[in-house]
Parts: sequence; C-alpha cells; structure tokens
Amino acid sequence: MKIMNMVNAINDALDIKLKEDPNIVVYGEDVGVEGGVFRVTEGLQKKHGADRVFDSPLAESGIVGTAVGMAAAGLRPVVEMQFCGFVYPAFNQIISHVSRMRNRTRGKYTMPIVIRVPYGGGINALEHHSESMEALYAHIPGLKVVIPSTPADAKGMLISALESPDPVMFMEPKRIYRAIKQEVSEDSYSIPLGKGKILHPGTDVTVIAYGAMVREVQKAMVMAKEAGISVELIDLRSIYPIDKELLASSIKKTGRVVFVAEEPTAFGVGAEIMAIANEEAFLYLQAPPKRVSAFDTIVPLPKGEHHYLISPEKIFYEIERTAKF
Repeated sequence: MKIMNMVNAINDALDIKLKEDPNIVVYGEDVGVEGGVFRVTEGLQKKHGADRVFDSPLAESGIVGTAVGMAAAGLRPVVEMQFCGFVYPAFNQIISHVSRMRNRTRGKYTMPIVIRVPYGGGINALEHHSESMEALYAHIPGLKVVIPSTPADAKGMLISALESPDPVMFMEPKRIYRAIKQEVSEDSYSIPLGKGKILHPGTDVTVIAYGAMVREVQKAMVMAKEAGISVELIDLRSIYPIDKELLASSIKKTGRVVFVAEEPTAFGVGAEIMAIANEEAFLYLQAPPKRVSAFDTIVPLPKGEHHYLISPEKIFYEIERTAKF
C-alpha cells in the first residue's frame, strides 16, 4: 500500500496498463513532455517513450478523431481533454463515431477509447474550465460515463475503463485531485463500472452524490449527526450505466432521498435519480425526492463562484428538511 492522492492514483493506473498492454497509447494537449496541465501524466513519457505517451495539437476534434482510427486499427487510445469545457469541439466525433461504431459495424469494430476529462468548479478557473456536463454524455447511447471520488476508486475504475471494450468518459473532479490522500494498493486491481457504493449506512435519509460532492456531503453529515439524523450516503461512481438496484433498495429502506451534484439542475443526472425514486420506490417514499444542484446558469468567473458552489450548509439544510417532512 502507498499513500496517494487522485493524481498519483490515476498516474499509477496508466503506468500499470502501459506496462501490461502494448496497444495502449496516451496523448493529448501537453500530456507528454509536461505531463498535462494538472501533471496527471507526469513521468509517463520518460518511462514508456514518446511513441506511447505524446503531445497532440490543440485540436480536440482531431484528438478524438484520431482515437477513432487508432481504436479501429486495434489500439486502445487514452486521450486527455484539458478541461471539461474544451470537449465540445470533439462532440461530433464522440456522438457520431466513438459511441456508435460498434452498432454501425454490427460488432466488427469496437471503440476501446478512454476520454479523460477534468471537470467541475472550485479552483477559481476561467470560463469553459468549470463545467459539470456529465449528463450530456450519459444521454449518449453506447458511451459509459464514470466519476471517482477517491484515489483508490480512481485507480480501480480507470483500470476497468482501460480494459473495457467500449468507450468510457472518465470524468475527474479536479477540485479534489490533491485534496484527498489515502492508502492505495500498488498492485493492479479493478472496480466494476456501473456499480455504486454505500459509504455510510443510515436509516433516515438516502443521500446520493459523486465526485467532489461526496466530500461536501460528508461534512454535512457531521451536522446531520448532531441533529440526530441518520444519513445513508451512496457514492454513485457510475453515471451510466447507473446502479438502479442499489439506489432503489436504499430509497425503499429510508423512504427519503436527497441528490447532490455540481451539475445544472434542469434535465440532469438528478432528474434521472428522481425518476428512479418514483418508478422503483414510489410507495415507500415519505417525503418528496430533492435535488441539491447548481443553478441553471453558466458557471461564474472566480469572483462570483462562491455564490454558485454547493456548500455543506446548503446540503444539511435540505437533508434536515427532507428528514422532518
């Protein structure tokens, strides 16, 4: 075991799979020499060579487009988008080719592509740097979308993504890249995609979160405990496929559900959680399902970002309201 933050854990997963699988290539803007804007791939080019880990032009559509060709030819490309808001030029490639090549060719070609995307706010970044648009990608058939919340999960989930025959949007909450350290196995291990995890069992309210919001919910849970409220915390981990069985089981047990995410509220992952609560556990509900998510506005620039981000106090307020309904 070794103490790692999320940057270390992702780097370790890439290092392990680059050693194990000669078909894996890692590239993107500044990914090779500099190790990426967040230094997640730092040192990998020195270890594995410039033909396996390399820099690309500043052209997201070209980055993902070349990955399509590589995957069709038998490689397993891992591409990095510098920020979530920079993915949009590549959206045509993702929705037109990456996600549907298996269906289009009736299984002759698969797209074992991992698209790594730092996402979310909280780092005082500029426009197009702080979006949480995971729902956009979860709505695309043929594409898996996953988000880790801890270093250990990041490593195990990335290894699973790197072994997947289908494309994966691997979204990394950059606010907690270096905020959390824990013991992580130095061995190769995988965590199945599509499975959530109960981080803390409880009886009064089910709270569902993922990415950086898991830590904010854990802070709110301290207040909830002082108020005598027992919270069952679920780390969703996989946006699509979503762990419907785990969510339904927990909501049936507590009768109440609060969803927490950085995404804009309208038409998001939270709406899908509300649908699951109503379709799978309606007769068990003792309070209306509640979303605690961002405003339906563009993420503000640094000076106003604190008005936009979700605080532990806001999360606790909605937990208490739901528990006392």
